[in-house]
Amino acid sequence: MKQLLLFAGIFFSICAQAQVKEGKIIYERVTQTPARMFANLDPHIAAQIPKSRTDQFELLFGNNQSLWQFIPSAANEEQSTFSGNGMIVRMATGNNEIAYFDFEKGVRVDQREVMEKTFIVTDTIRKGSWKLTDETKTILNYTVRKAIGQRISTRTSMTMENGEMKRQEYQDTSVMIAWFTTEIPVPVGPDTQGQLPGAILEMDISNGEIVYKAVEVSPKVNTGKIKEPKDGKRITSAEFAIERTRMIEEMRKNMPVRNSFQIRN
Repeated sequence: MKQLLLFAGIFFSICAQAQVKEGKIIYERVTQTPARMFANLDPHIAAQIPKSRTDQFELLFGNNQSLWQFIPSAANEEQSTFSGNGMIVRMATGNNEIAYFDFEKGVRVDQREVMEKTFIVTDTIRKGSWKLTDETKTILNYTVRKAIGQRISTRTSMTMENGEMKRQEYQDTSVMIAWFTTEIPVPVGPDTQGQLPGAILEMDISNGEIVYKAVEVSPKVNTGKIKEPKDGKRITSAEFAIERTRMIEEMRKNMPVRNSFQIRN
């Protein structure tokens, strides 16, 4: 009888875990500093830039919606600013940005910042191309399955050369390795959402350049906090791309020699 009760307890515990459709996930993100950031930098400043930085993010999900946001700390600010020889370098990390997803409507709404101006950017949830494998492992007591995806994006890099700010655009192809669990049957996770049939608990982008790992999963969440960001100028993603290009170009033209500047990844 005791064995039967023990089995029943384990069975119902597994079923309860398998039906998690709302909750909170805390992620730790480790970002390796790209070698391109050190090009043309003053050696004194380059020596101050750490080889990697660690941040934490919070993902709330429920009612077929999700909200992704940064968890601030004093250490984050210290990792982002460096100075030397009369020059200040501020790394633009995007940590003040918020992402809201409505999976039923297929809509995402992002709070984005450019040059201290805030925008509310609306877009559709884009579908990715993923190859699901049979490889599995365990993360935080959840069985996760490996998926391999690819993303092509445009990256803008700002550098200072001979006292002049220069802007360059590059096309990046990123290989993404995601580990997701259908025990949380909601298409949420870091960096990309609405694409896999379960919550992503770990993601590796570009062979370790960026790695997200879930450090805490909780079924408790205040679903009232899962709502669209409102503070900022509301524009479409296409309009935002044009506005961001215009603002960066204006900054490049007006930037005086030996002043502060931003490097965007």
